[in-house]
Amino acid sequence: MTQIESKSVKVAAEPAKVYAYLSDLRNFKELLPQDKISDWQGEENNCSFKVQGGYKIGLQWESGVECSEIVLRSTAASPFPFKLNISLEADGTGTNAQQICDADINPFLKMMVEKPLKNLFDYIADRLVKKF
Repeated sequence: MTQIESKSVKVAAEPAKVYAYLSDLRNFKELLPQDKISDWQGEENNCSFKVQGGYKIGLQWESGVECSEIVLRSTAASPFPFKLNISLEADGTGTNAQQICDADINPFLKMMVEKPLKNLFDYIADRLVKKF
């Protein structure tokens, strides 16, 4: 199992507001690099898109703990199985947020996707900060 972590960021909103926003997967479109994705489809509990290079990624809601954690899992459309845990922690005037992806990637594919996925998760973290 490969674990890829985004940077931890401080979002200028309370955890309940960040949790509500991230709980609706249609909002993920705003967090993704528009110049590197295509074929976006989104509903409240799932979304999918193609990333530059032709891979399709599908995310589906798995579980959540109000104001502290969201767990998304890959759909069959994704090139490998993974879970994406988004942790939220109250921090005074805002929320500390971080994404942790646990992916079942073979060693060859890992060499190709680990750095782009890390960059994507960091981009999402930065966009979340800008959103609030």
